[in-house]
Amino acid sequence: MSIKIATTQHDVIDLIKNRWSPRSFSAKDLSAATLETILEAGSWAPSANNTQPWRFIYALRGTAGFDKLLATLAPGNQPWAKNAAALVATIGIRETPDTQQKNHYFMHDVGMATSFMLLQALNMEVYAHVMAGFNKQHIAETAGLGANEEAVSIVALGYIDSAEKLEEPYKTRELTARSRNPIATIAAHLD
Repeated sequence: MSIKIATTQHDVIDLIKNRWSPRSFSAKDLSAATLETILEAGSWAPSANNTQPWRFIYALRGTAGFDKLLATLAPGNQPWAKNAAALVATIGIRETPDTQQKNHYFMHDVGMATSFMLLQALNMEVYAHVMAGFNKQHIAETAGLGANEEAVSIVALGYIDSAEKLEEPYKTRELTARSRNPIATIAAHLD
């Protein structure tokens, strides 16, 4: 098993340096308690006006629910995601329930919740791979989403395994070093 530790320009915490998105998951099951802890971490993310505009629809491997979520994934994600211990669909709520006003920040807030889940998972030695490659209409129908809800991502969770068991092009992607744009290209000091 290869854990791709980021080489950073500044001393960020190990939890961030060690977080990456593997495609090779082991056959080890994820307990319901572990998954619920990860989901609760997501619930504690900040959100605009504390609206918490998210829901998580999840299923463990080996269940009908898992197969339903797997079927919503793009063909390029299904070959490796089928080995994840759990799949979680992150759902955003577009309007605030109390005022029915459009929440312009719901996607950002769902992303924050997802980030909290990823860091909690890694703290428990569970790895996550967030996917945008899925059919939004299919997930809406499968999960019975309301008109005010939108699928934002699907997260594969599980315990890491060897990249060698993956077929191409996934094996090469798994073994390729991580990189990020330099800070100087993404951040600017305002005078």
